[in-house]
Amino acid sequence: MNRRRFVCALSGLLVTAGLPAAGRELPGITPLTKSKSEWKTLLPSERYAVLFEEETERPFTSPLNHEKRNGTFVCAACFLPLFDTAHKYDSGTGWPSFRDPFAGAVGTRKDFKLIWPRTEYHCARCGGHQGHVFTDGPAPTGLRYCNNGLALLFVPASEALPALRT
Repeated sequence: MNRRRFVCALSGLLVTAGLPAAGRELPGITPLTKSKSEWKTLLPSERYAVLFEEETERPFTSPLNHEKRNGTFVCAACFLPLFDTAHKYDSGTGWPSFRDPFAGAVGTRKDFKLIWPRTEYHCARCGGHQGHVFTDGPAPTGLRYCNNGLALLFVPASEALPALRT
Protein backbone atom coordinates (compact mmCIF):
# COMPACT_ATOMS: atom_id res chain seq x y z
CA MET A 1 0.00 0.00 0.00
CA ASN A 2 1.50 3.35 -0.95
CA ARG A 3 1.58 6.30 1.43
CA ARG A 4 -1.24 8.19 -0.31
CA ARG A 5 -3.63 5.22 -0.06
CA PHE A 6 -2.68 4.69 3.56
CA VAL A 7 -3.35 8.34 4.48
CA CYS A 8 -6.70 8.30 2.65
CA ALA A 9 -7.74 5.05 4.34
CA LEU A 10 -6.67 6.28 7.77
CA SER A 11 -8.45 9.62 7.36
CA GLY A 12 -11.61 7.80 6.31
CA LEU A 13 -11.53 5.77 9.51
CA LEU A 14 -11.03 8.88 11.62
CA VAL A 15 -13.81 10.83 9.89
CA THR A 16 -16.34 8.05 10.35
CA ALA A 17 -15.46 7.07 13.92
CA GLY A 18 -18.58 7.21 16.05
CA LEU A 19 -21.02 7.54 13.13
CA PRO A 20 -24.19 5.44 12.93
CA ALA A 21 -23.86 1.98 11.44
CA ALA A 22 -24.66 1.61 7.76
CA GLY A 23 -27.92 0.06 6.67
CA ARG A 24 -29.89 0.33 9.91
CA GLU A 25 -33.63 0.13 9.41
CA LEU A 26 -36.43 1.61 11.45
CA PRO A 27 -38.37 -1.08 13.31
CA GLY A 28 -41.49 -1.96 11.35
CA ILE A 29 -40.37 -0.02 8.25
CA THR A 30 -40.25 -2.05 5.08
CA PRO A 31 -37.67 -0.86 2.55
CA LEU A 32 -39.26 0.73 -0.53
CA THR A 33 -37.76 -0.51 -3.77
CA LYS A 34 -38.48 1.36 -6.98
CA SER A 35 -36.47 1.57 -10.18
CA LYS A 36 -34.80 4.82 -11.14
CA SER A 37 -37.30 5.19 -13.98
CA GLU A 38 -40.19 4.91 -11.50
CA TRP A 39 -38.63 7.58 -9.26
CA LYS A 40 -38.01 9.77 -12.31
CA THR A 41 -41.73 9.81 -13.11
CA LEU A 42 -42.70 10.57 -9.49
CA LEU A 43 -40.28 13.39 -8.69
CA PRO A 44 -39.43 16.77 -10.20
CA SER A 45 -36.14 16.53 -12.13
CA GLU A 46 -34.14 18.58 -9.58
CA ARG A 47 -35.25 16.37 -6.68
CA TYR A 48 -34.64 13.21 -8.67
CA ALA A 49 -31.08 14.34 -9.54
CA VAL A 50 -30.23 14.95 -5.87
CA LEU A 51 -31.98 11.89 -4.45
CA PHE A 52 -31.10 9.23 -7.02
CA GLU A 53 -28.16 10.58 -9.03
CA GLU A 54 -26.43 11.97 -5.90
CA GLU A 55 -26.19 15.52 -7.25
CA THR A 56 -25.69 18.42 -4.83
CA GLU A 57 -27.77 21.58 -4.90
CA ARG A 58 -26.01 24.94 -4.83
CA PRO A 59 -25.40 26.25 -1.29
CA PHE A 60 -27.69 28.95 0.13
CA THR A 61 -30.49 28.15 -2.36
CA SER A 62 -32.83 26.08 -0.20
CA PRO A 63 -35.73 27.83 1.56
CA LEU A 64 -35.34 25.13 4.25
CA ASN A 65 -32.19 26.94 5.43
CA HIS A 66 -34.49 29.53 6.99
CA GLU A 67 -37.20 27.16 8.28
CA LYS A 68 -37.55 27.72 12.03
CA ARG A 69 -41.07 26.45 12.78
CA ASN A 70 -41.61 23.32 14.86
CA GLY A 71 -42.11 20.29 12.71
CA THR A 72 -40.57 17.34 10.93
CA PHE A 73 -38.34 17.04 7.89
CA VAL A 74 -39.27 14.01 5.77
CA CYS A 75 -37.57 12.35 2.81
CA ALA A 76 -38.86 14.06 -0.35
CA ALA A 77 -39.05 10.69 -2.13
CA CYS A 78 -40.77 8.28 0.27
CA PHE A 79 -41.91 10.65 3.08
CA LEU A 80 -40.05 8.82 5.88
CA PRO A 81 -39.50 11.20 8.83
CA LEU A 82 -35.76 11.92 9.06
CA PHE A 83 -35.22 14.94 11.33
CA ASP A 84 -37.02 16.96 13.99
CA THR A 85 -36.62 20.74 13.98
CA ALA A 86 -35.26 20.51 17.52
CA HIS A 87 -32.09 19.05 15.95
CA LYS A 88 -31.73 21.64 13.17
CA TYR A 89 -29.14 24.39 13.42
CA ASP A 90 -27.44 26.98 11.22
CA SER A 91 -24.03 25.58 10.34
CA GLY A 92 -23.19 28.48 8.03
CA THR A 93 -22.48 26.04 5.19
CA GLY A 94 -25.48 26.96 3.03
CA TRP A 95 -27.37 23.70 3.44
CA PRO A 96 -29.90 22.65 6.11
CA SER A 97 -27.90 21.02 8.91
CA PHE A 98 -28.95 18.75 11.73
CA ARG A 99 -27.11 17.26 14.69
CA ASP A 100 -29.09 14.01 14.87
CA PRO A 101 -31.62 12.10 12.71
CA PHE A 102 -34.47 10.00 14.06
CA ALA A 103 -33.09 6.65 15.26
CA GLY A 104 -32.54 4.32 12.32
CA ALA A 105 -33.89 6.79 9.73
CA VAL A 106 -30.66 7.04 7.75
CA GLY A 107 -28.00 4.66 6.55
CA THR A 108 -24.42 5.58 5.72
CA ARG A 109 -21.76 4.54 3.26
CA LYS A 110 -18.32 5.73 2.19
CA ASP A 111 -18.23 8.26 -0.64
CA PHE A 112 -14.98 8.48 -2.61
CA LYS A 113 -16.21 10.98 -5.23
CA LEU A 114 -13.69 13.48 -3.92
CA ILE A 115 -10.12 12.45 -3.19
CA TRP A 116 -10.82 12.66 0.55
CA PRO A 117 -13.30 10.00 1.72
CA ARG A 118 -16.59 11.27 3.12
CA THR A 119 -19.58 9.60 4.72
CA GLU A 120 -22.72 9.86 2.65
CA TYR A 121 -26.07 9.29 4.28
CA HIS A 122 -29.30 8.24 2.67
CA CYS A 123 -32.90 7.52 3.60
CA ALA A 124 -33.05 4.10 5.26
CA ARG A 125 -36.34 3.32 3.51
CA CYS A 126 -35.87 4.31 -0.16
CA GLY A 127 -32.12 4.84 -0.37
CA GLY A 128 -32.50 8.45 -1.53
CA HIS A 129 -29.28 10.46 -1.14
CA GLN A 130 -29.67 13.14 1.53
CA GLY A 131 -26.17 14.53 2.02
CA HIS A 132 -22.99 13.95 4.00
CA VAL A 133 -22.27 13.68 7.71
CA PHE A 134 -19.25 15.32 9.30
CA THR A 135 -17.76 15.26 12.79
CA ASP A 136 -17.67 19.05 13.27
CA GLY A 137 -21.21 19.49 14.60
CA PRO A 138 -22.51 20.83 17.91
CA ALA A 139 -22.94 18.99 21.19
CA PRO A 140 -24.23 16.59 22.26
CA THR A 141 -23.55 14.45 19.15
CA GLY A 142 -20.68 16.40 17.58
CA LEU A 143 -22.13 15.45 14.18
CA ARG A 144 -23.29 17.66 11.31
CA TYR A 145 -25.77 16.07 8.94
CA CYS A 146 -25.44 18.41 5.97
CA ASN A 147 -28.59 17.86 3.92
CA ASN A 148 -29.65 18.86 0.43
CA GLY A 149 -32.83 20.89 0.84
CA LEU A 150 -34.26 19.30 -2.32
CA ALA A 151 -34.04 15.89 -0.63
CA LEU A 152 -36.39 17.02 2.17
CA LEU A 153 -39.92 18.24 2.67
CA PHE A 154 -40.89 20.19 5.78
CA VAL A 155 -44.13 19.34 7.61
CA PRO A 156 -45.15 21.87 10.30
CA ALA A 157 -46.11 20.39 13.67
CA SER A 158 -49.69 21.65 13.13
CA GLU A 159 -50.11 19.34 10.10
CA ALA A 160 -50.26 15.56 9.84
CA LEU A 161 -47.27 13.78 8.39
CA PRO A 162 -47.88 12.43 4.89
CA ALA A 163 -48.52 8.71 4.51
CA LEU A 164 -45.42 6.78 3.50
CA ARG A 165 -45.20 6.44 -0.27
CA THR A 166 -45.84 2.95 -1.62
